[in-house]
Amino acid sequence: MLFEINGGAATEDVTTEDTKAKTPVIVTENKFENTETKDNSLLSFFLISFLFGIIGILTPCVFPMIPMTVSFFMQKSEKKSRNVMKALIFGISITLLYTIVGVIVSLTSAGADFTTVLSTHWIPNLIFFVLFVVFAASLFGLFEFVLPTSLANKADAQVDKGGLIAAFFMALTTVVVSFSCTGPIIGALLVKAASGNVLEPAIGMLGFGLGFAMPFTILALAPGMMKKLPKSGGWLNAVKVVMGFVIIAFSLKYFSNIDQVYGLGILSRDLYIGIWVVIFIMMGIYLLGKIRFSHDSEVKHVGFFRLLIAMASFIFAIYLIPGIFGANLSGIAGLLTPKTAQQFDLTAVSGGGEAEDSELCEEPKYSETMHMAYDVHGYFDVMQGIECAEAQNKPVLLYFTGHSCSNCKKMQASVWSDPAVKEYFNNKVVMTALYVDEKNVKLAEEDWFTSSNDGKVKKNLGEANADIQIVNFKTNTQPFYVLMTADGKVLTEPMTYNSNPEEFMEFLKKGMEAFENPEVTEVE
Repeated sequence: MLFEINGGAATEDVTTEDTKAKTPVIVTENKFENTETKDNSLLSFFLISFLFGIIGILTPCVFPMIPMTVSFFMQKSEKKSRNVMKALIFGISITLLYTIVGVIVSLTSAGADFTTVLSTHWIPNLIFFVLFVVFAASLFGLFEFVLPTSLANKADAQVDKGGLIAAFFMALTTVVVSFSCTGPIIGALLVKAASGNVLEPAIGMLGFGLGFAMPFTILALAPGMMKKLPKSGGWLNAVKVVMGFVIIAFSLKYFSNIDQVYGLGILSRDLYIGIWVVIFIMMGIYLLGKIRFSHDSEVKHVGFFRLLIAMASFIFAIYLIPGIFGANLSGIAGLLTPKTAQQFDLTAVSGGGEAEDSELCEEPKYSETMHMAYDVHGYFDVMQGIECAEAQNKPVLLYFTGHSCSNCKKMQASVWSDPAVKEYFNNKVVMTALYVDEKNVKLAEEDWFTSSNDGKVKKNLGEANADIQIVNFKTNTQPFYVLMTADGKVLTEPMTYNSNPEEFMEFLKKGMEAFENPEVTEVE
């Protein structure tokens, strides 16, 4: 049955045929406003998108367009100030065209749990996986994305009319014609954005458009720089192929999401990392000219930068190899399958991986299908965790997470593996991991409840956990750590993603101090 925490007393909330129970209220006192911000993540995504925009310039169907495009702004019959204005309009137009695409994607996203559903359901993840594979195949030269020539011709015809308006149509022509090469990059960014913050598509396309437009605009403002550009050639095809290797590697993440969320057990962490090792070794061999695709020219000499990238590819493959045997690989843990999916783990045998004793009140529910990494012990049911915390007079640590949450996996690898943090988890608090994307565990019918947030009936564990987080803490971000008493008093400001073990320990110690000295906290 469901319980509602009110003033420290657990009261049974009876569900009848006429009245459905509402979202369980587990917080009675929270002095800490939700100060969660997406600024850092959005800024990071903007910068990444901006970088991809610049990389898009180096693709074969864009780079050769630079001389043609810049020559448009070098007409001697016009004043320099007018050419500068045309160049600025051209750059702004490219940025706006890409941003509009992102805004459209952003406006089609709705609902507080939209991103969770989109990033965990098998249908969008399968679509994203297939799209990435298709994009990679295109970059490998299997086929090209080609838009109808009539569309490109109509835009190009407007350019011939000249004037400031022509700068916009020149930008439109550049975007349309270059899509056969930038399409895979844009698609990859939109797929990433669609599974994150609803603002990310607009922010991502703004960054991409700005990065893509900036080199064109700078060269248009300073056409003398054209003489310093390298000539187009076979190296541009190499850029495409390298991007193809990277995209095919990232496609596995979406297949892994399906595998983890639905508990298929197909793609273990060992196998996932092994595939990456092969991909990046092959990329290094390609850069050395030992593998050629249909659109590649013969590599007679390996240049300095090509050699550096090949070396980096081989070094990264070597870095990955220990992960096959259980190494954390903390730096890229967010891109991999979780440590709980490791089948062959030498670190558990020789690395001091013996599980610490923990004082759990009873066998955790759902432990047959869900497990915690790094020998941490705890519960997977919110009420079971709260009840054990009350029985043992300990604070309960609610950990809202997800099988497909990249930041959760990265934070586990960096923080949970720390001995001091693990000791707190196992002995000083009651750890309760609440998976918001758990789809395999169905709630008993008497435990169904109607959300106070969206009015929908929650029938599985993931839906219930997601709704509990949204209603009680006004956020749906993961990871999200809340340290509170069994009667629902939040002890310290909740923590989101933070890969610094020392700062996370400060969070735990501050909450423990408030738990042990409640009168001090009240006076403050």
